[in-house]
Amino acid sequence: MRLVDDTDQPAATPSSSPGPFPGVTPRGTPDRFTVRFMDARDLPFVVSEHRRLFPHGFFPHLGPAFMTAYTREFPTSPHALAFVAEMDDEPVGFLVGLTNPALHRRHVLRAHGHRLLIPAVAALIRRPGLAWRFLRTRATRYAHEYAHDVKPNRNAEEESVPSGADGPLAVLEHVAVIERARSLGIGKELTERFQRHAAVAGCTRVALVTAAGPDGAGAYYKQRGWRFRGESRTPEGRALVTYERPLHPPAWPPGAAG
Repeated sequence: MRLVDDTDQPAATPSSSPGPFPGVTPRGTPDRFTVRFMDARDLPFVVSEHRRLFPHGFFPHLGPAFMTAYTREFPTSPHALAFVAEMDDEPVGFLVGLTNPALHRRHVLRAHGHRLLIPAVAALIRRPGLAWRFLRTRATRYAHEYAHDVKPNRNAEEESVPSGADGPLAVLEHVAVIERARSLGIGKELTERFQRHAAVAGCTRVALVTAAGPDGAGAYYKQRGWRFRGESRTPEGRALVTYERPLHPPAWPPGAAG
């Protein structure tokens, strides 16, 4: 299975993993919300909001058991970052992203593939229509990726993030803020927090994919310096757009808040 992203409604509707910076509110952020690393206590909130806010994706249709297993891998993977925003000790937003998509996918498949396979198969058995959709649009690709990623004795260093002339690429997978907490800068802080950590991890670019047109967040990111990189479509034909921006290592020392 493609354990990076289900490609149907990825990334970004802006409206704990170990890391080099503490998960505290940085200087200049209003004290009415804080941002910290995601952990197991956040899974019910993140899964519920992911399924509610990204209903067009294939993975959410596999049900909460699969989504819980899938989401659990972001805070524990050495190649991913996951953050939660809180107000009054209640979660109001989250972000998950990857600093090395290829190695994250391999880590999840080799270490936890069975944990994902069981609820996925159970969901497909219960829903023949969803199983037919899977066979028609994804089965061949997922089988090829699975065979590639679980092949033994492959040099992990050869599976680094796509680099090319522009350097290693981080991927912002999903970011969301619940309605009552929007317009407070939470989405902005979540995305900036991810970019700072990704830069320290060695990434020189960050990309995201969102729905094309008014249903997506392209206008939001374009206004904030992200560059349009292209269009694509899901297996069902939904139009998506990709945005990208360069990353620069922070000027402040790794031990500082941020």
